[in-house]
Amino acid sequence: MSIKVNAQRGTRVGYIDMNIILESVTEYKEASRLLDKNIAVWKKEIELKKIQLKQDQDQLNTERILLTTELIKDRELEIQDFASGIVNLQEKRFGPFGDMIIQRSKLIQPVQDQVMSIVKLIAEEKKYDFIFDRSSNVTMLYSAKNYDISDLVIKRINRQQRIQNKKNKLEAIKTKISTSKN
Repeated sequence: MSIKVNAQRGTRVGYIDMNIILESVTEYKEASRLLDKNIAVWKKEIELKKIQLKQDQDQLNTERILLTTELIKDRELEIQDFASGIVNLQEKRFGPFGDMIIQRSKLIQPVQDQVMSIVKLIAEEKKYDFIFDRSSNVTMLYSAKNYDISDLVIKRINRQQRIQNKKNKLEAIKTKISTSKN
């Protein structure tokens, strides 16, 4: 009898929209803001170097008439070295293994891990067979809203944050009390 019940249950499918979930998480917003701030600093650093490169090139072109062929070649080599330094800096900051990717992983990965653990708990509790991320590259041609568990994930994350905030406040009060007794 139980075999028939399980066989007739059918496949349960749910989905989330990771972008919506992450945008509602405070830690993610803070991590994104910090990353955006670092990216702006790096872009400015590169732009300043490009301006310096342009100035060096313009200065060489202005002084070209006055310089010997040997000095021109030396200056051109210096400019080429400086230009390749800029390219290397861009690669270091924004390349596939650059600072931006590394920092994004460090800042955002803990939040994504939290979301994934909550999704797993919900899937086990509600007996889902599959849960898809609507915002990923998986093609989802249609999805009924009743299978969207994003709100449930957000509620659980918010609940965990409230619990953690209460624990932090209690610890602060305990610390304050213990220091005032001493």
